Order: sequence, then structure tokens, then C-alpha cells
Amino acid sequence: MLLGRALERQTLDLQIAAVLSGESRALVIRGEAGIGKTALLEDLLTRAEGCHVLRVAGIQSEMELTYALLQQLCAPMLDDLGRLPEPQRVALVTAFGLQPGPPPDQFLVGLAVLTLLSERAAERPLVCVVDDAHWLDHPSAQALAFAARRLQAESVAILFATRTRSDAPELAGLPEMVVGRLDRSSAEALLSSVFPALPDKQVRDRLIDETGGNPLAILEVPRGLRHVELATGLVLPDRGVASKIEDSFARRVSSLPLDTQQLLLLAAAEPFGDPILVWRAAELLGIRREAAAAAATSGLCQFGVSIRFRHPLVRSAVYRSGSDEARRTVHGALAKVSDPGADPDRRAWHRAQASRGPDEDLAAELERSAAQAQARGGFAQAAALLEQSTKMTPDASVRSRRALGAARVACLGGDFDTARELLVVAETGPIDALGRAHVHLLLAQIAFAEHRGGDPAQLLLSAAKELEHLDIAQARETYLEAFLAALFTARRSASTGLREVAQAARAAPPAPNPPHPADELLDGLALLVTDGHAAAMSTLRRALDSFASEPLSGGRGLPWLWLASSVAAALWDERWDLLSTRHVTIAREGGALKELPLALHSRSYVHLFQGDLTTAASLVQEAATVTEAIGSQLPPFGALALVTWRGPETQARELIERSMAEAESRGEGMEERVAGWASALLDNSLGRYEDALAVAQRTTEPRDVGVASTTWALVELIEAAARSGRPQIGAEALSWLSAATQASGTDWAVGLEARSRALLSEDAAAEELYREAIERLSGTPFRPDLARAHLVYGEWLRRAKRREDARDQLRTAHEMLTGMGMEAFAERAARELRATGATARKRTVETGYDLTAQEAQIAGLASEGLSNPQIASRLFLSPRTVEYHLRKVFTKLGITSRARLAGALAGLDINRRPTPLGR
Repeated sequence: MLLGRALERQTLDLQIAAVLSGESRALVIRGEAGIGKTALLEDLLTRAEGCHVLRVAGIQSEMELTYALLQQLCAPMLDDLGRLPEPQRVALVTAFGLQPGPPPDQFLVGLAVLTLLSERAAERPLVCVVDDAHWLDHPSAQALAFAARRLQAESVAILFATRTRSDAPELAGLPEMVVGRLDRSSAEALLSSVFPALPDKQVRDRLIDETGGNPLAILEVPRGLRHVELATGLVLPDRGVASKIEDSFARRVSSLPLDTQQLLLLAAAEPFGDPILVWRAAELLGIRREAAAAAATSGLCQFGVSIRFRHPLVRSAVYRSGSDEARRTVHGALAKVSDPGADPDRRAWHRAQASRGPDEDLAAELERSAAQAQARGGFAQAAALLEQSTKMTPDASVRSRRALGAARVACLGGDFDTARELLVVAETGPIDALGRAHVHLLLAQIAFAEHRGGDPAQLLLSAAKELEHLDIAQARETYLEAFLAALFTARRSASTGLREVAQAARAAPPAPNPPHPADELLDGLALLVTDGHAAAMSTLRRALDSFASEPLSGGRGLPWLWLASSVAAALWDERWDLLSTRHVTIAREGGALKELPLALHSRSYVHLFQGDLTTAASLVQEAATVTEAIGSQLPPFGALALVTWRGPETQARELIERSMAEAESRGEGMEERVAGWASALLDNSLGRYEDALAVAQRTTEPRDVGVASTTWALVELIEAAARSGRPQIGAEALSWLSAATQASGTDWAVGLEARSRALLSEDAAAEELYREAIERLSGTPFRPDLARAHLVYGEWLRRAKRREDARDQLRTAHEMLTGMGMEAFAERAARELRATGATARKRTVETGYDLTAQEAQIAGLASEGLSNPQIASRLFLSPRTVEYHLRKVFTKLGITSRARLAGALAGLDINRRPTPLGR
């Protein structure tokens, strides 16, 4: 009987009703220990007729066992593994240790779970109940939260029960229902149903006050009180409800026979509730099977096909109430009966809990288990095993080495607090110079990863110098990391900039022969910053060629592919297209989802500069999807450029100002530069040249070479200076731009220089330069820059009173800019046309607003020939959700097949669709 829970039951019934009607739902049920979350879920499951039900619960002792709960949840569905796309199947079976392989991306595991749930729900609606989610291991919590956020049309409900928001941070943002304490009348009714013989109203009131309306406390706390306490009201002192409940359970356990107490302790120490394992250990300890009868009679634990405690607080009370010696005894028994071949990690863990002191054999076994856990992507479990291995290590120098290894793995898992603690352990023991250098490197990497403000570049630079004569390959990688830190961190607050990093890298020992592409990139960047474009160009071209052609892995090559792509953009090198394509392809195919958003943003810029705003918008939407799905904090670089390129001023200004404010608050130099360039571009498009000049000047100081947003902003600065009557400012900027464009030598670079120089020139010289710019840019795919060349040439012709010539150039510019969806620049061209006495042609197209952003994205991918599973993998959806949205698209477009999609979409002005602003 559930008293006082009518509203909660109604909310849960709506979840089931939605699933039965073909929709999906996710809900987090929050409330303190004993408040009735489990009772509500059990009540719900009695009414989930016609549904598959999967039910699991987190266990505190399992929190460091990677994917432990997820494996339990998926066990009944493993027969469906063959239905998963190959990358998802491999990720899941590797995560579960069913086959060897490289560490799977945790979000690819989550996508595999989503697909698996969707496949099972195809038979009949599916309800997944995850109780005690605050005790989930982090990878399981992350994968399940990922799947829950991507649910749409799968007939799946995932219900989580947890305590506070801080207890399960992975679930943040999911819909939630808070279960509060019982009202007074319901609490009194519940107490009376269990203890009808309490006549003293003051005692009853005191009990209700002490238990605070917590149902489990109302039921359990009085059971642990003596008759004199019940009669006099001398109840427990005022402590936390969970502690009171645990104390009550502990007193009930202490009243059971000793062999029953030991059996319960054994069950509490075995996280999976595996009865075969528990009974084998019980036999070793001489515990008879009759001991289970008293546990069942007490209502505390049931021993059957599985072992199930009445409530997680019973397990906690049993384990906490056992003495240290008793706990060591049961863990020792469980270690002896655990299969070293099938379950080496858990066996090693039990051995560690049973140990009475340092043990090198055990420490080595834990280290081996950690390596296996890490191979499955279980960084948290590997770090925990290595930390335990460190504690078990008798030799001080070996202990320092293992602590350093544990810290490194903890960093990979994002647990920076644990990593710092382990680094302290590593430094306190005997440690060689290389080990100490790696300690300093990890501290620098943590500083860069946690917050990009401050001066992590200086820390990385110091670590690189320290590594130079110990590990040159690692030192050179660290110099590249320092370059990245100098790019991303605040430019004005940090003491270490690109020049300081470049000078140190130039003084470092040379790369081994043959050099890795990353070595060539480092050498080229260092030369670029210290000696300029002409000195660096041949080295940088070799580096770009290497990154474009040589095999790259996620280990050493992939992290630097973005940097190589960014350098190509800054040099107006058309290999930018190839490098950005390769970056996206490798990240997608390798399941490197943390790397993918940055790759997608970079690729979207290529399409923007080529005038393909439709494809750019699709990539920006995909980046937003991935960013939201994995909880990344990456700034919305692509959305920022896209909305500025399109030119709806209100939306663009909002995102620019927000990005600038957030860049300042976080110390993000890269976001600050991009937002500054976008603001200058927007102001130039609107004809607000004084404003454009001011923001472009701020953005290009200091003039960091090799930074694409700086060179782009310099081009805007020159146009703004020319148009606002400040040619001397433009001339100084042009001399810097010319050094870069002449060294680059591409038609794109030379065309931009000619356009910029023409803006600062007069008469015949200006006209010759405008024509050269148009000729050069006509041979490139970068149509927006060509359109802008026609625009500024037309403006110059109008001011020279050559109206007919001006109309030709302005009309060409207007048609190009309108066709690309660059509205603000197109309107600028239209104003100029009107000033010549001509009228700009209006474009009549169907807008396609009826399609949502997600429908347009799915339709676009389907029109390119991607299958539903391929689209699902790309957008982190299930194939059933893709099918659902495509049916809606077909209806809206009035078509019946995928073959007609491309033609139907061609008539829609997708460029006018609102830009995704999500971060």
C-alpha cells in the first residue's frame, strides 16, 4: 500500500502510457534514502502489462568496476548484438570484455546501448528501471544517460532512481520527479498500519517527527527500539534519516544467528548477488545453507536464483557493521572461489580487500587487471585498481612508479582530483628524473584540461623543456600541446604566448629521422612564429602534405590534425579542404567522439568559405548534436560563423556577445578571436565600418601568425579602415597581410591581397587590382570572397560615376550573395544597386520552414544515399527514430520514396533555416 503518493503514481503512469503509444520517455526519480523511490518503481512495474521489463540496481561496492551495471542490463539483449552496426557492436563487446580490442569510445558504447534498446522495443514496449543510480559506475551511468537523452520514437522508458543531483551528475538535464516526505496524515496512517498498539499520542508524534515523514524510517526505526523506548518516547538522537535506518537494520542483523550474519556479510561483499559464488565461498567458511532461512524470515534478504537485499541500506548496514577482520575473511573467501580466467579483475579486487598489508604479488596482479580494464575503456576502474596496487606495493620506488601510472589513467578518465592525489604519492617516494618530468607534465595537462584560463602554456612549456633530454618524442609532443594552450588561452592575461613557445621549440633537439608529421608541424610552426611566413612555408607545406597522406591513428596523429587544418586555413592553402575532410572521417570512423565536434566545426568553415551554407548548417547541427550528447563544453565555433555569414543581425549579435562574455569569463583566447572576427565581419556586412574597424583592431592585436581567425580579421580590418577613411591603419595592416599572402602564393591568398590593396588604392591602379582579385578568386572554390570582390569593385565604380559598369558588378555580387544565403552582404549590394538607379531582383523560393532542423538534417543525409542505420550513427539516434522522422518528412514534402528526396529538397531554401545556437 502506497500512502500519499497519488501524484507520483499518476506521473509514472503517464510514462507507461506514452511508451505504449509508441513514444519514448526518460525520468529521474530523486529523493532521500528510504523515501519510497523503490516502492514506487515496484508499484509501477505491476502495472506495466504488455511491456518488456529490464531492472537493475547500482551497488556501492561496484562503483569502480567499469560497465558492471550496464553489462547486467544488457545481458538479456546480447542475442541482438548481430543487429548492431559493426562499430557499435565492437565497442560494446570490447567494453564488456567479451573480445579484445582498443579502448572503445564511451559515447559509442552509449549509442550501442540505444540501438540495442530500440531493437528490443521493436518486439514490444520496453521499460528499463535503474534503481540506486547514485551507485552506478561512471561509464555505465554515462552510457545510460547518453541513451536516455537520445530517446525519441523507440517505445522505450528509462527510469532512474537516485538521491541528490550531485550523487548522479551524469543524469543532469533529464526530466525528473522529486519524491518528498509523506504528509502528516499519511505518515500517521503508515505508522498505525505497522504499530497499531502505540496508544500514547506524544510518543507517536515524536516518532513521526524523528522519522521526518520518511516511509522506510517510519517502518524500520521503531523496529529497532526497545519496548521502554517505545513506551517513553526515548527514541534515537536526532541524526540523519539514512543513518537511523541503517542503525535499525544493523540492530536487526545483530539479533540473527552468527552464521546468518556471516552469510549476509558475504552476500553484501559480492556485488553481483551471484548465489553460486556466494554459496561456494560460504562452503569454504563452513556456513550451512540453513543460515539463509533466518535471513529470509527477518525480511532482510532473500536467497534464491539471485540474492536480493530488501533495501540497499540493508546491504550497507550489513557491510558497515562487520568488523575489519570479518570483512577480510569474506573477501578472502570470495577471492578464492572467483575464476582467475573469467573474472580476474574482481578476484584481484577481493584479494586486495582481504589483504592485511603490502604484498608485491598482489600489487602486480592488480596492475595486470588494471591494464585489462583500461583496454576496455575502463579508465575509472583501471585507476582504482592501480591505486590499490600502489597501496599494496612494499618497495617505495615501485610504489612511486605505480602511483604515476594510476594518475595518468585517472587523467584519461577525467578524474583530475584523484590524479593530483596520486601525483603527490608519486613525488613523495624515490622517483627518477623522467618520472618527475612526467609528474610535471600531467599537472600541466590537468591545468589545461580543467580551465583554459590562467597560464597552462607556461606549465606545458616548462614540462617540455624538462623532457628534452629524457624523452625527446614526448618533449616535442608537449611543445605542440603548449602551442595549443597558447592558442586557446586568454591572449592578454597569459605570460606565455606563441612566440615564447616557438623560441623554446626552435632551441629543442631536432626530431628523429624520419620525422613524424607532428614533428614537421612543430618545426614549421616554430619557424613561422619566429622568422615569418617565407622562412616557414616549405616546412609547413611538407607537414600539411604528410598530414594529408600518411596513415594517422587516434594516438599520435589525430589530435594534431585539427592544428594542421587550422594552419592550412591561416595560410589560404586549399589543402584545408582535404585535411578537414580527413579529420572528420577519421574521427567518425574511429568513434573519437570527443574529437568529432572540433573536426565538424573546422569542416563547416570550409563549406562556409566555399559558399555552401546548407552543408555548413548540417555540419553545425551535427556538431551541436554531438556536443549535447557527450556533454562537451566546446564553444559553438561553427554556429558563430554560420549565423554571422547569413547575416540576421539580432541572432548574430546575440551569439557574438554571448561568446565574447563567456570567452572573457573562462579565459578562452580562441573563442575571443573567433567572436571578434565574426563581429567585424557582421559590421562590415551591415556597412558599420567604424564599429568593424574598432573590433578588428582589438582582435588582431597581437598579430599571432598561423592563427586563422587573426588573418581573417585582418582582411576585415583593411576593408573597414578603407571605408571609414583611415587608410593609414589599413596600409599598416596590408603590409603584414602581404607578407603572408605572397609567401602562400595560392590564388586565394593573392586574390585576397589584391582585393585588400585595391581598397586602399586609387584610379587605374585600384581598377587593375580589383580585376586581378576577381580573376584570381574566380579560379578558387571560395565564392563568398569572389562575390565580395565584385561588391567592392561595384561600389568603387559607382563612386567613380560609372553607373553601368557598377550595375554589372553589383548585380553579379547580389545574385551570388543571395544565392549563397549571405543576406546582410546581399542587402548591402542591393542598396548600392538602388543607388545606381537599378533594382535588385527578388528571389522567390519556398522556405521549407515546415521541416524542423532535425527533419531537414535527416532528409539531407538520406538524399545523399545514407541508410537509416548510417544516419542514426551519424546523429546519435536509433534507426527507428530516423525512420519516424523520415515518414514525417515524406508527408510534409508530399513524396513517397527516398529517390525523390533530393529533388524535393532542392526547392527549399534551407539556408534560411534558423541557426542552431546550442553549445
